[in-house]
Amino acid sequence: MARNPERRVALTDAAIEVLAQEGARGLTFRAVDTRAGVPVGTASNYFSSRDDLFMQTGARIHSRMTPDPAQVEEAMLPAPSRALVAELMHWLVRRMTDDRTGYLALLELRLEATRRPELRAQLTATVRTAFEESAAFHRDWNLPGDHTAFLVLYLAMTGVLLEHFTLPDMLGDTALETLVDAVVERIIPGG
Repeated sequence: MARNPERRVALTDAAIEVLAQEGARGLTFRAVDTRAGVPVGTASNYFSSRDDLFMQTGARIHSRMTPDPAQVEEAMLPAPSRALVAELMHWLVRRMTDDRTGYLALLELRLEATRRPELRAQLTATVRTAFEESAAFHRDWNLPGDHTAFLVLYLAMTGVLLEHFTLPDMLGDTALETLVDAVVERIIPGG
């Protein structure tokens, strides 16, 4: 298999675009080659199978969604509070909106994982690890709310993002910022 790491990143980024725009059925080696602007057959030199392409694309999505540690440090300068949690949730929405393609591709991967047991196992492990890291972050930074509150916040924000990216008109006139504030206010204790 080819070993050029920059080319592999370019190919997985192209795969993310294909997933977001064409869905899992459209994710083929040829589609990735075309989107990446490389000769036909290039992707097959980097991925051993279509399942491998799915799995490496999932890993790349999570890499793209992980915030820069320096930005995290800066975001955590204020004292722990409900207001800080709200700001972190607004930051999450901005990051996901900035990488809308990545978020839509992740949704496509989740759907495809319902049909591919190996992908489901890997995606579950990846998402579970990210969830546990986020829960530890919440706890270690002494943000308000116990583990159950964090879990409910996670699930609520997942739902908010799903609606925002797939059926934004369903929310009607409700501003996304107002909705995020309402979610945090109702789940995270004040004080």
